[in-house]
Amino acid sequence: METIVFAGAGSMAEALIHGWVKEGVVLPKCIYVMNKSNQQKLQRLADTYGVQIVCGSREIVKKADCLILAVKPKDIQQVMDELSPFLPSNTAILSVVAGVSMNTIEQTLGIRPIARIMPNTSATIGMSATGVAFNQSVTASLREEFMQMLEAIGLVIEVKEDELHAVTALSGSGPAYLYYLVEAFEQAGVKFGLSQEVVRQLAIQTIAGAAEMLKQSNEEPTELRRKVTSPGGTTEAGIKALEEYHFVDAIDACIQNAEAKSRELAAVKVAK
Repeated sequence: METIVFAGAGSMAEALIHGWVKEGVVLPKCIYVMNKSNQQKLQRLADTYGVQIVCGSREIVKKADCLILAVKPKDIQQVMDELSPFLPSNTAILSVVAGVSMNTIEQTLGIRPIARIMPNTSATIGMSATGVAFNQSVTASLREEFMQMLEAIGLVIEVKEDELHAVTALSGSGPAYLYYLVEAFEQAGVKFGLSQEVVRQLAIQTIAGAAEMLKQSNEEPTELRRKVTSPGGTTEAGIKALEEYHFVDAIDACIQNAEAKSRELAAVKVAK
């Protein structure tokens, strides 16, 4: 793709730009970024990644091979209404907007190739876990091109559009849950005299090591946990505390709430 236009310059847009530029998948000169009001943010993106910024003019949209919708759900209709008159009929859409369906996009931008993705901010370091869904207008060659772009920023799994709600809850929001866990580790660790820096290093390496064990071994998480948990030992004591505080129920409620919120956003009719 020679011309990719970002509508929106938030954290997810920057994560994609960072990942693509770093991995050399998309040249900075091919990326154009527009934002509703924050010109300072646009300039920083230009200075950092070498991308092109778009202010008042919408002429570049007429040349777009792909328009990436990366705005907040509340702003999506206004942005689509504004850009629709400039958008060629063959321009593909890549949407990062949570809860806004392909059908909603088609109602304003017309029937055209559309991919909805739910990456996470680890795209910045090429470690995203991304779910993607395609509409029927996406050809096999375009699907392959989208997949190559997304694989450059991490793992990509194709799902049905309705399943993106669960992807949003699990991996889209997932990094925040893990950061929250590290916060809790730090608060607990410093109570025993360890410095916050030491606790953070231990927590990071523990999480990274456990993740790598899950990737490299063919064993189920239950079995890996069992091997760490010696009868009458410290791990068993810790697990018992997690059970007493209903850890599994808390995680289940966390995912349920996030998935339900995604569906709630999707159910809200975008205002015309």
